[in-house]
Amino acid sequence: MFANLSEVQEFLEKENIAFVGLIYTDLWGKLRQLTIPAARFTSEILSHGVGFDGFAVGFRPVEAGDMVLKPDLSTGFRNPFTKMPMVNFICESYEVSGCPAPHDPRGIARKAEAYLVETGIADESIWGPELEFWVFDEVTFQNHRTYAFYHVRSVELEQNGFFLSHEDGYHAAPPNDSLHDFRNEVCAKLHGMGVPIKYHHHEVGVPGQCEIETQLLGMIQAADAVTLIKYVVKEAAKERGKTATFIPKPFPETAGTALHFHQLLRKKGRNVFYDPSGYGNLSKIGRYYIGGLLSHCASVMAFTNPSTISYLRFDPGYEAPICRFFSISNRSATVRIPAYATRPDEVRLEFRPPDATCNVYLAMAAQLMAGLDGVLNEIDPTEAGFGPIDENIFSWPPEKRARLLSLPSSLKDALKALEEDHEYLIAGGVFPETLLEQWIRQKMDEYYQIRRRPHPYEFELYYNV
Repeated sequence: MFANLSEVQEFLEKENIAFVGLIYTDLWGKLRQLTIPAARFTSEILSHGVGFDGFAVGFRPVEAGDMVLKPDLSTGFRNPFTKMPMVNFICESYEVSGCPAPHDPRGIARKAEAYLVETGIADESIWGPELEFWVFDEVTFQNHRTYAFYHVRSVELEQNGFFLSHEDGYHAAPPNDSLHDFRNEVCAKLHGMGVPIKYHHHEVGVPGQCEIETQLLGMIQAADAVTLIKYVVKEAAKERGKTATFIPKPFPETAGTALHFHQLLRKKGRNVFYDPSGYGNLSKIGRYYIGGLLSHCASVMAFTNPSTISYLRFDPGYEAPICRFFSISNRSATVRIPAYATRPDEVRLEFRPPDATCNVYLAMAAQLMAGLDGVLNEIDPTEAGFGPIDENIFSWPPEKRARLLSLPSSLKDALKALEEDHEYLIAGGVFPETLLEQWIRQKMDEYYQIRRRPHPYEFELYYNV
């Protein structure tokens, strides 16, 4: 929105802006904000930043937690939710010495893009995220030593004459789609914040499953867009007395929510994934990129699917992938080549495992690094045994499907894969090994927190044994 500090200060004064909000994601992907009076937004902020505790958000050890935030002026937007006029900027974190912080997620995504340029393969990484989520009228949950429960209420489940049948939500139209106006409002606010939206619609899941997809964007812009979509969806839901969540599987026997990533590479403005003579119009570079994604898929998922609930989504029959293969159009594939994207500038691939519990900057950086490793090492996905498979693998007998390499079945499996397979991530100094160690330690702890607790359904199965 802004090109320089003078433009910012002129806007702040003209619009009587009272406060400036500095937002960023912590290491685990949660949005954080520090707010300063607008009068304090001076050149000092740009040159020296605003101090904060990096230990509290996962960036630094407790004995050396002092860090600073510096705003990216190009990300500025007027906040549509605050009562007092406010402008927000997305920030990156720095050491007090002025050096970029090695564990800053947005900085790691920048380093991944710089590494792309360094390889000479391309000079742009282009992304199109598809963000799915749930909007409910009310959610309650509690976890106690002697009881545990969750309860979801949604108008879409009520017999009001306009209810949707189970798993019949895809592209539902109003009045059956109770959230159409809500998504219109969300997308209008995002447009005002500089996020270009491709479309929105109701998704398969009932109750309240939605999707918002952006246009194709540069890597950092796409990651910022996901961050802002999550923010606006949650705020808009709160304003309407509803609640929104991005967890992939809030209840069983329904479609899960994903964060699919369409991606391609450009060099001097040309899509290097395009070759009209190739399978799915993909070039050798595109195929090798797929080879890298599928070869490193298990360890990539430690970042793209970093929650225990992520792995409940990989259930046969719900379009979520369960095996490593690529295909044209096939929505059960780990990597899908969209059949409708045939123009030279839009031919691309879609990586389908991720979900929005991820830190989007780290998730995208991990995918890019895996794909680049495939290109650099010329990993052909067909020679590696990853297809293509243009069949419905869910119709195969179990013994035939068992020949395919499966995706990780738990967060523990993905973290073990990351322990064993991470050289491609530390190439070019993109991912610090200290971050990988911290990530594995924290996420493994989350895994065992769940393992130590009995599930309510276990009482139903075994109480009277």
